[in-house]
Amino acid sequence: MKKITLLFAASFLLFGTWGIAQNRLSDETAYKVKSEGFSNSKIEEIAQFMTDDLGPRLAASQLKLRSEQMVVEKLKEMGFENVRTEFAYNFTKGGWDNQMNYVAMTAPYYCSFAANPKAWSGSTNGHVKGECIVLDIKSKEDIEKYKGKLSGKIVLMPATQTYDIKFTPLASRYTEEELEEIAKVSRPRAIRRRTSDMGSWRAAMELQRAINEFIKSENVLAIVSGGGTFNVPSSRGVSYKVGDPEPTPEVILPIEDHGRMVRMISKGTKVEMEMNIKNIFTDNQKINNVIAEIPGSDPNLKDEVILLGAHLDSWHGGTGAADNASGCIVMMEAMRIIKALGVQPKRTIRIALWGGEEQGLYGSRGYVESYLYNTKKGKVLPGYEKFALYLNMDNGSGRFRGIYLEENDMALPFFSTWMKPVESLGFTTLTLRKTGGTDHQSFTRYGLPAYQFIQDELEYNRTYHTVMDTYERLSLPDLQVDAVIVAWLALNAAMDTDRIPVLPGYPEKVKAQQQRR
Repeated sequence: MKKITLLFAASFLLFGTWGIAQNRLSDETAYKVKSEGFSNSKIEEIAQFMTDDLGPRLAASQLKLRSEQMVVEKLKEMGFENVRTEFAYNFTKGGWDNQMNYVAMTAPYYCSFAANPKAWSGSTNGHVKGECIVLDIKSKEDIEKYKGKLSGKIVLMPATQTYDIKFTPLASRYTEEELEEIAKVSRPRAIRRRTSDMGSWRAAMELQRAINEFIKSENVLAIVSGGGTFNVPSSRGVSYKVGDPEPTPEVILPIEDHGRMVRMISKGTKVEMEMNIKNIFTDNQKINNVIAEIPGSDPNLKDEVILLGAHLDSWHGGTGAADNASGCIVMMEAMRIIKALGVQPKRTIRIALWGGEEQGLYGSRGYVESYLYNTKKGKVLPGYEKFALYLNMDNGSGRFRGIYLEENDMALPFFSTWMKPVESLGFTTLTLRKTGGTDHQSFTRYGLPAYQFIQDELEYNRTYHTVMDTYERLSLPDLQVDAVIVAWLALNAAMDTDRIPVLPGYPEKVKAQQQRR
């Protein structure tokens, strides 16, 4: 806490009293929030609904559309207002759903595999069998030696990942020393782009395009890649847009199974596989968000918005539990806690469950374009001036340890004031550092106060984007704590007479940046 105090003091000296939170809700209210969140928790119920009941939720898929309808009904059942789905962004890949997935090695012996088709890849022609061949191409010249030899074969891509024994825990929490390091102020330095690296990247991309075109021309049965460890295949997609010819069937095997076959073939052993993959494509070129609200009650502040968000979409195979049903669960439970207390917030508290995050933050970007800033016209929309705060969760189901404040020094006094009653839950670290990779960035690029939490990683890096990401990956006690913290922060932000300012110079900087491009 010493570092937080020093950062607060520095901010006070620099900005005086401007923008400093004057209010924190009472300790009695803090007690009520904790009591509702811990004694009457609905975390387990919501968690089962968001994983077991909804299933996989790949962007624009039929299962994603199904989940949107089910979540809308759930939010209505929970008593929120203005519940709806909203179109967010055009999505040219369209919808894709897997309906059959059988993959096995049949020679030199039989072994069934845990396999995961690549999203937007094609289907096999029913049940197919074929000899496997490893495609080892390091230059365009290498393509020649395979011409005319791949038809009717199953192509194995070279092994690109190896497993190294790790002597660290699979699950971990931040230590106090690690949190102290995170809390240190860190401003990024300008990075000079290395033209040699860019040249290598372009060459690699050009070679990959040549390989892809060659494989298409050879009429192969399927392509098999390695990805994921502990015999758990990962999830990825292929390049595709509505109207393109159906891509070659592609599946991902865990590196253990993929590597076994590659090693045997390299020694001269004949390896054969059989598979039956059925995928369906649908012309749904839309990304949608699910929205619900607790309306504001103050005549002067009710149109201002405290936004709570997480992405509803997931990769296929698992049920997107840690990534990112966990965030949706916490935000829904936080809204429920606030609703259950009967508090009438001055500002509107809105939940947004985004679509298409995994493919490029489509849902949150679309929300910004609709409500806050029209990028094409370089025009500020009415919602920009009414935007008070965005809290995002997308780092698994680990406990909140603090928050990344995205270099917004003006946010420090607010969170320093609000966080006191929840410090006992382990929420002790404020840092001005930035973090990336998720939906808050759709807002921070416009200077808006939008923040992602510092979370214990638990098993996140082992399980996310794999078929292993299911209900079992959730830490329900951690999610309870997280929901209480979100409810408390959202309530304080909704009731405070002041609000966190946008970064100085915005939104003008956005227009200037666009003009330079």
